Amino acid sequence: MAVRMRLRREGKKKQPFYRVVVADVRSPRDGRFIEDIGYYQPLHDPSTISIDRDRALYWLRSGVQPSDAVINLLRIKGIWEEFKPGDPGRDRSAKHAAREADRQAKQAEREAAEARAAADRAAARADAEAAREPAADADAAAQQAHEENVQPDPGPTEDTGAIDEATGEPTEEA
Repeated sequence: MAVRMRLRREGKKKQPFYRVVVADVRSPRDGRFIEDIGYYQPLHDPSTISIDRDRALYWLRSGVQPSDAVINLLRIKGIWEEFKPGDPGRDRSAKHAAREADRQAKQAEREAAEARAAADRAAARADAEAAREPAADADAAAQQAHEENVQPDPGPTEDTGAIDEATGEPTEEA
């Protein structure tokens, strides 16, 4: 005979109340059962779960297959861990922890890349300024050299020699 541990619905319309029962798989959901081992009230805040630990472990060790909903209730109460220690089952905390660690590693990688980019931009700016300063120094030096090489205009000369207007050459006056 195949036996399952499942929920049996009771309560009024829109006010569910479930009993955790051990029943033959051929019996209907709310029909005949072998043993009532607890209850679950989902509308209470927080939900109320009461399962007889000893009887649940007895049936699990006897080979009874719990439904998915009952497995979740057994996990909440800690009975499933007692029955199957280390069984991850649908417990996805390790998976979530790995995903979170991966997300944090990617975030750190992005921040490091942004820091490298900022450092590269700062270095490029410093190089550009350094390139501009020698150019400015070179321009200033060139300007200074030009000013030193330029002879000041001596002004009018005291040469009284006449210039030939036709040729533009000085004429000699004896």
